[in-house]
Amino acid sequence: MLDRPTKPPLTIRLCQPRGFCAGVDRAIQIVVLALKKYGAPVYVRHEIVHNRYVVEGLQKLGAVFIEELSEIPPEHHDAPVVFSAHGVPKSVPADAQARNLFYLDATCPLVSKVHKQAMRHQRLGRHVVLIGHAGHPEVIGTMGQLPEGAVTLIESEEDVARFDPADPAALGFVTQTTLSVEDTAGVIHALQEKFPEIKAAAAESICYATTNRQEAVKETAIGADLFLVVGAPNSSNSMRLVEVAERAGAKMSLLVQRASEIPWERIGEIGTLGLSAGASAPEIIVDEIIDAFRERFDVTVDLAVTATETENFPVMRALRDVELTKADMAFVNG
Repeated sequence: MLDRPTKPPLTIRLCQPRGFCAGVDRAIQIVVLALKKYGAPVYVRHEIVHNRYVVEGLQKLGAVFIEELSEIPPEHHDAPVVFSAHGVPKSVPADAQARNLFYLDATCPLVSKVHKQAMRHQRLGRHVVLIGHAGHPEVIGTMGQLPEGAVTLIESEEDVARFDPADPAALGFVTQTTLSVEDTAGVIHALQEKFPEIKAAAAESICYATTNRQEAVKETAIGADLFLVVGAPNSSNSMRLVEVAERAGAKMSLLVQRASEIPWERIGEIGTLGLSAGASAPEIIVDEIIDAFRERFDVTVDLAVTATETENFPVMRALRDVELTKADMAFVNG
C-alpha cells in the first residue's frame, strides 16, 4: 500500500475581531428585513457595502442596485429604496422626497456621527477640513452635508502644505471612518503644526471597528510568511489592512475577494499565514479560504484575539416588527 504524501504544516493566525462590523451588519439586515416586509423589489442606492459577494447575495433575494434614484421606474415608486452604509449627501433624501419615494437610510451610525461633527464645526464658524480619499462614497456623503465650499478635502501631508485657508484660526477637522490610524496621524500632525488653532472633532472619527481590525493585523502579521485580507478593492478599510500587514512585518500581504483568487503559484513554501477580513467581508468567505488551505496544507488555526466587540446597532423602527432569523443571514454568515 502506497503512503499518501504528507501535507506541509501551516499555522493560520486568524484575527479576531475580523469581518463584519456592527454598521455593516445593520445595513445588510435592513435590506433583508425590507425584502421580508415589503417583498421584491427593494432598491438599494449604491452597493450597500463594498463587497461583491454580499451584493450578489442580496440580488438573489430580490434587491436591485442602482446608482441614482432616477433609475427607479415609475411603476416601482412605491417600492422601498435603501441608502448605503457609507452615507449620502443631503441632496439624496431631498431628491427621494421630491419623487415621493419611501426610503430607508442604512448609513452607519458612526458615519452619521462624523456628519454631525462636521456640521458642529460649521455651526461654530469653522471651515471644515475632511481627511479622506477623494471619490469614496463616505467622503462624498460627508462633504454633501454642508454647503458648497464649506469643506476642504485633505488626502496627504502634501495637501496640507498646499492648503491656504481664508482664516487659519477658524478650522476644524474630521476624518473618514475607515482610514489607517498611522497615515491619519501624520496628516493630523501636519495640520496641527501648520494651523495650531485647528480644532479636532469632539470624538474620534475613525471607527472602533477600523481601529480594532488594524490592531489585530499588526499583532498577527509579525513574522508571517503571507498575510491575506478578505475584502474588495473598493473597500477602503480592507485596503488599509493590507498596508498595515506589510508595515507590521508580513513578508507578503495580499487582498483576495474569494478563495479562487489565491495566487498559489506566488505563495510557494509558507509556514505561517495571517488571515483577516475587512469590515464588509462575510465570514462565509473566511471559512472558504481556510478550507482551501486545508486542501493543500496540514492546517492548525491559532485564533488571535486582540479585542472583544459587543456593539450592536438596531435597525430603524419601521423594520423592528419583522423577525430576522439565522437562516435569513446564512448567505453571509454560513
